[in-house]
Amino acid sequence: MKKFLSLLLLLALCLSLSGCGGSPREVETVATLVEQDYSLAFRTGDPTAYYVAAAIEVLNAEGLVDELSVKWFGSRMVDFGKNAKALETLGMPERRSFIIGVDVNSFPMVYITGGQYWGFDIELATAVCEKLNWDLKLQSIEKENVYIELSSGNIDCAWGGIALDPNEVAAGKLAQYGPYLHNDIVIAKRGDAFIENKYMLSHKALAMCSTTEAMEALQSDTGIMNRLGQISRLAGGTTECFQYLYQGRCDVILTDTTAICYFNCH
Repeated sequence: MKKFLSLLLLLALCLSLSGCGGSPREVETVATLVEQDYSLAFRTGDPTAYYVAAAIEVLNAEGLVDELSVKWFGSRMVDFGKNAKALETLGMPERRSFIIGVDVNSFPMVYITGGQYWGFDIELATAVCEKLNWDLKLQSIEKENVYIELSSGNIDCAWGGIALDPNEVAAGKLAQYGPYLHNDIVIAKRGDAFIENKYMLSHKALAMCSTTEAMEALQSDTGIMNRLGQISRLAGGTTECFQYLYQGRCDVILTDTTAICYFNCH
């Protein structure tokens, strides 16, 4: 009888622990605010686009794209074409400087650490330039200024956490390569938090980046915005938001699903 009661107590304990939620280090989506896709953008008619696309397709055929995808996101979630002979067909270009415009607020696609640019897109762009024998140069830009930066000649390509304006693409103002990665802007929680949907966000403390895009995403759902309690806008970017969440200094964060994938696998 004692053994039977002990087993019942052990079972009850296991059930109670399983009901407490997931790992506190695992971050989960509570509500999706914005859906978007990342692409590369070039000046319309610029042959640079063909060489970059060919180099990416060769690197993808060689397995580098999948390798980087697993390294940064924990899975093969990046979608580029594969063609091992793409550059043989096109021919190698002349050596040149290749200037890409990046959004440094799009961790882990592009960010600055120790005064250096880093991220998934930076690693891939570096490999592309090595394949083409080009000199890579990086320029920080605002997402909404992609067309202006390209048309003025300030950059050769917008690449790095860039979701293009579909109206500009449809009007032929930009040449698009992609999309290659889907990203949602979401409200997210720690895995052990009992917040199952947006209706459970009442009076919850939110931490978010102090960017225009983040604020616009939050304002896209006034129901959520009005339901929340304290909202902290952090200048330290995505990394600081996740630190706040892990430390229990907020209940939820506004972030990207690509960032969630990164932190859940590192």
